[in-house]
Amino acid sequence: MLKRFSLVLAAGLTLYGCKTQKTAATTSTADSSTKQKSKFKPYNKVITAEAKSDAGLFTTHKVDDKLYFTIPDSLMGKDMLLVSRIAKVPSGYGGGYVNAGSKVNEQVIRWSKRGNYVDARVISFENQSDEDSPISKSVEANNFFPILFSAEVETKTPDSTGVVIDVTKLFTQDIAAINAVSPRSRKQYKIRRLDNNRSYIESAHAYPQNVEIKHVMTYEAEEPPQRDQASTLTFLMNQSMILLPEDKMQPRLADERVGWFTLRKYDYDSDALKSDDYRILRRWRLVPKDIEAYKRGELVEPVKPIVYYLDPATPMKWRPYFKQGIEDWNAAFEKAGFKNAIIAKDPPSPEEDPEFSPEDVRYSVIRYVASTTRNAVGPSVSDPRTGEILESDVIWYHNHLRSYRNRFMIEAGAQNPAARTLETPEAEIGEMMRMVIAHEVGHAIGLPHNMKASSAYPTDSLRVASFTQKYGLTPSIMDYARVNYVAQPEDEGVRYIRMMGPYDYYAVNWGYRYLPEADSPEAEKPTLDQWILEKAGNPWYEFGSSRGVDPHSQTESLGDDNIKASLYGLANMKKVVPNLIDWTTKDGYGYDDLDEVYGELTRLWRGYVYHVITNVGGIYETRKTADQEGVVYEPVPESIQEEAVAFLNEHAFTTPEWLLDEEILNRIESDGAIERIQNLQTRALGSLLSVDRINRMVSTVEQEGNSAYTPLELMTDLRKGIFSELYAAQKTDAYRRNLQRAFVDIASEYIKKEKAAEDEVLKSDVSALMRGVLTQLRRDLNRRKNYSGDTITKYHFEDLIARIDTAFDRN
Repeated sequence: MLKRFSLVLAAGLTLYGCKTQKTAATTSTADSSTKQKSKFKPYNKVITAEAKSDAGLFTTHKVDDKLYFTIPDSLMGKDMLLVSRIAKVPSGYGGGYVNAGSKVNEQVIRWSKRGNYVDARVISFENQSDEDSPISKSVEANNFFPILFSAEVETKTPDSTGVVIDVTKLFTQDIAAINAVSPRSRKQYKIRRLDNNRSYIESAHAYPQNVEIKHVMTYEAEEPPQRDQASTLTFLMNQSMILLPEDKMQPRLADERVGWFTLRKYDYDSDALKSDDYRILRRWRLVPKDIEAYKRGELVEPVKPIVYYLDPATPMKWRPYFKQGIEDWNAAFEKAGFKNAIIAKDPPSPEEDPEFSPEDVRYSVIRYVASTTRNAVGPSVSDPRTGEILESDVIWYHNHLRSYRNRFMIEAGAQNPAARTLETPEAEIGEMMRMVIAHEVGHAIGLPHNMKASSAYPTDSLRVASFTQKYGLTPSIMDYARVNYVAQPEDEGVRYIRMMGPYDYYAVNWGYRYLPEADSPEAEKPTLDQWILEKAGNPWYEFGSSRGVDPHSQTESLGDDNIKASLYGLANMKKVVPNLIDWTTKDGYGYDDLDEVYGELTRLWRGYVYHVITNVGGIYETRKTADQEGVVYEPVPESIQEEAVAFLNEHAFTTPEWLLDEEILNRIESDGAIERIQNLQTRALGSLLSVDRINRMVSTVEQEGNSAYTPLELMTDLRKGIFSELYAAQKTDAYRRNLQRAFVDIASEYIKKEKAAEDEVLKSDVSALMRGVLTQLRRDLNRRKNYSGDTITKYHFEDLIARIDTAFDRN
């Protein structure tokens, strides 16, 4: 390791501007030289004997409250990645989602001389052209790089191989590109200004390939997150400046059929009659140590493996699970020909590495954050020129344990005795943590969510022990499929926690296998395309993101039949609810945990309902290229949409007596059950009757004809189901009255929008459909309103008639 030192100048050092005795013949030249050099201060007047200096990429000098960089001439014009992170954060800031380690920006900068000044410009690599191409002049002219910071040269190095600049203001002024506060936060907390008196540079350390600066920024805020914060917000920021590699990694072209985090590029040298926009993968640089052995199909270690350190703050009992979650990816990297490609390490002790810091870009760290936030994230830092991932910090929030504890009880409590307690056994909670870390490391190696994966397995296969133990709950750990809620109490030996699957191995091989014979991204493409075509038609290897249209690409859904899956999940919930008091309470304590788990159970039930709703007007998406047979988009069959609406009428729009457990409700609230169910049902109905969904159905009818489920059939089925009491001459309860009012109000709102000349309604059949449905309903209400024999039901039906009349402007 480099030793820190204070730069001490020798007493006899000849300084710039120091005169010497010359003959008359040389006096004129000497005077001229002295005048030229006198533009700069003597070196030892700037970098004094008291300076705390550190040599590395740049030499940093801390002189009192000022910070200087010595920038060698050899580094002028070099690409450097500036990564801005929050090292310490005020309590409650950002709603708990901004924390120590959060990245706020990353950008490439170049330092360059401009007369007696040095500028730091922000460089973009999105638009490209060959330097020898005539169009490169236009690309350069239309992508003029902004100046982030500029400073006058204070002095030169004694050997004249570099310049010294004062960079204090870069880190103590409110420069938006590197500070902690977003425009949204400024507005939210009413931040007035940065207080320079309470903002300062804390430390500066230089290393061979990077420079790390820590600085404190204090803002005046009228409404900080917590009242005891003295109307201020103080952050400790960490700025990492890393020299990007001269030997650039060969990029790999992206393909939307395989999910990957990417960078967009525009090639203006393309022969196409437009700028050729394409994407490249964001991935680590893995090169085999022994290429010949790699070619022979042997597993070979990479020249530089991916190394993750655990945060020193990680509790000891969880460290083994975190390390397992990291190194689980070695199985996938072996499919790409690498062994020991990813390594998990405990944090080094101060004796082992005195310079270790989680904020240092030389280290990738699994950060353990003491926060009430219930989440985990896996961001990374990449070279925008090539997509090479240089570093990543996975963030685990402490309270994420709470999320998995509750979900395990709710979705597996009926089937698995280990889930019937808030003190989840370590084996189970540890396995959940392991898989969360594996999921987030998946993001950190380049893989996005693959929400389509969960639809690949037959729903009933998730009830089979041999299948789930071998293949998990879904082909990809990158899906949101956390707990097996499909399995039933009689299904013994099934797996309940997600795990890595076939798609993950396939995607890692596709993105990381080294192709030594391909000397360009274009040369790799035929091989990459062939690998995709070999798997085409097999749903285990398909990719899809959650857009709310494809019922096969949904968060938290399981199996290829999400209507059946929701029925299974609902059946389990009905067994869980009567046991919640026993499972969540203990003597001497209140009912906070019961309240929390019951509320989360209600939200999970809502999720099952929405999984079914997406089938109505749904469109399956199968990503393909032009050389593959078949279409990309295909409407959900009519029979499945009819089944979905039948499920909703029976399970979502009826009064959920099973959920309205008086023993629970009387312990957690004085009232509110009606409002809770009303909100859930009303929102579900509003989603089902959204203008986008109905317009998709109209479009499908035009394309598919009689084989399509029509909007009129949807409205008729809903009317008969939601108003079943009207047609069966029965009385209504408060929950059904709320739902029926919601139906009328939603339909009426479309007619009101038509009158307000809102484009989304005027350009569609929605208002005509709603007008017709309400006309039919009004007629039926008038005929049957007295048949139930219940006064409040009669009043309710008369109120619905009045609401319809108001929508139609009838007085």
